[in-house]
Amino acid sequence: MTTTKTVPMPGRTPVPGRTHIARTSDASAARVISARRPPSRRDPRGPGAGPAGRRAPLRPPHSLFAERLLAVLSGERPVHWMLGWTVGEAYEQLVRLAPATPLRPRPGQPTPVVRRCRAFRPGPDAVEAFATLASGDRVRAMAFRLERAPDRRWRCAAVEIDGPRPPRTET
Repeated sequence: MTTTKTVPMPGRTPVPGRTHIARTSDASAARVISARRPPSRRDPRGPGAGPAGRRAPLRPPHSLFAERLLAVLSGERPVHWMLGWTVGEAYEQLVRLAPATPLRPRPGQPTPVVRRCRAFRPGPDAVEAFATLASGDRVRAMAFRLERAPDRRWRCAAVEIDGPRPPRTET
């Protein structure tokens, strides 16, 4: 015969809004206990939703694009992943750069990460940014330009890795 007396589950305390299964004194039976929020609570949020009105701070667009470009140029993501995020010549630059995966880590080295990303705003709808990328003891540079499209979204307009190389002189 099954009893309806519940025994608290070890290490568990009822949380408002969640459903718990509690064992009865007869080990073969269990019943569901629905824990409800207190009647005095008026906000619709559930437990663990965080303080009302607070959101994580938005990252600046140049920081987000540095991460996206690194993913493509290190071989983590395909070039077409940036198709909707680029305009003009930038996609063609990525198509030329990506097959060589210039930022792919060497064997035994850690995955490259964005060490620092800074930006300069020459106008309200343009950002010129540079990032230093680190992989183990190796540090690389990346520069890119972002332009705000008519739909108010940022798009990458130019990309450059390690800067222009000076011409080699024979000695």
